[in-house]
Amino acid sequence: MPRLRQTFPGGAPCAWHGARPGRVQRPVLFDYGEGMSAYVDSFYSRTRRPTAPRAALHGSVAVDVAIVGGGLAGLTAAIEIARAGRSVAVIEAERIGWGASGRNGGFVGPGYATSLSHIALMAGRDAAHELYRLSIEGVRIVEENLAALGPTDNVATYGKLSVLRYSDAPALLVRQEMMARDFGYALEFRDRAQVRGMLRSKKYYEALFDPQAFHFHPLNYAVDLAAGIEALGGRIFEGAPVVACDLDGATKVLRTPGGEVRARDVVFATGGYTGSVTPQLRGAMLPIATYVLVTEVAPQRIAEVIGVPYAISDNRRAGDYYRLVDGGRRLLWGGRITTRTSEPARLAEQLRATMVSTYPELAGIGIDAAWSGLMSYARHLMPMIGQAKPNVWHCFGFGGHGLNTTAIGGRVVAEGILGTSDRYRLYAPFGVNWAGGPFGVAAAQMTYWTYQAMDFVREFRSARAG
Repeated sequence: MPRLRQTFPGGAPCAWHGARPGRVQRPVLFDYGEGMSAYVDSFYSRTRRPTAPRAALHGSVAVDVAIVGGGLAGLTAAIEIARAGRSVAVIEAERIGWGASGRNGGFVGPGYATSLSHIALMAGRDAAHELYRLSIEGVRIVEENLAALGPTDNVATYGKLSVLRYSDAPALLVRQEMMARDFGYALEFRDRAQVRGMLRSKKYYEALFDPQAFHFHPLNYAVDLAAGIEALGGRIFEGAPVVACDLDGATKVLRTPGGEVRARDVVFATGGYTGSVTPQLRGAMLPIATYVLVTEVAPQRIAEVIGVPYAISDNRRAGDYYRLVDGGRRLLWGGRITTRTSEPARLAEQLRATMVSTYPELAGIGIDAAWSGLMSYARHLMPMIGQAKPNVWHCFGFGGHGLNTTAIGGRVVAEGILGTSDRYRLYAPFGVNWAGGPFGVAAAQMTYWTYQAMDFVREFRSARAG
């Protein structure tokens, strides 16, 4: 990663409803010296579909809708708007899918970063069920886009195993019954013998199998969405950070170092890389780092311990998630979270140790690449979707379940802009509230350590019981 130089361009932060008077911050940009930064070195960037960098914004552009952020939420909103015949421009500070959208595990399945019961406490049972149905719809949106944007080599591999690291079959059976009864969503129970027949690890007990969830290449999906937007007449600008904006008039204005975009509606979909040009959004977001590695080519060794091509995750709060990639020749492994946003010097070794503790047979396997990315969380662990003021929208906070929730978030915001539905209002109980600054970050880290301790106790008890 290039060395960063902070610069402070002219202009003012966006006037944002709820921003603290007297505490306005000037926007901070990162100047990489050669325009936009390259994609982080990862399995995805090495295998992404080749695309030339798009031009930055120069001069003045007028569109119906301007979207800040070229991640999956912004791209989904843009393609929905373009399909409706409206003019749209996406303004991205780096490259399309440069942040968490192009660095994640590639899992697509229903749910949110928090439990259904927690959502019901905040929004009520009926609203919680509607929100969960939206998360299922988000999976279908990704499927529909993969089909519509073809032909493509980004093939979805179906099936996801959610495994327990302690024995609790009754809890899984209750969840299986609830999903079928309340959502018509079929999950399949796997007992300990079945799980260990597929995943040869003594760490695992029972599991639920989701045949409708799938995994794929998320960066190539972002690249395909961008191409689809442009095919519909939409415009995309890369290397174009927003440095100032005026959101008070009937026509909103977004300014970049090289030009400006004027639009009736503006959508901020900036995720874990939200900058201080929108102080309220930045203050509502906890940037949480997660880590991923991909092994060297070792198909025989990997096949000895992982006998299925499914996406796999465990039940810990910040658990492991992994899948076979490169036709089963490599293993992509993710996990660990931290509030430290810098790259740890021993990232590959830390992740490798976690992998080997689950599968000792993989000791000594080489690591070809390891990388990190910032997820965006709110303290309530739900996406933040809605309007701060008329025609000024936000759509972010998708950490933990991003690939389905970015899709439905983008869609409901597009529907709100187009006037075809007000489903975005279902997210109203989860506001853009201050996350606590450094105190919120410290609290998040302490919460994670607490969850780790609780997980350890439950796993220790199960191991002792056999």
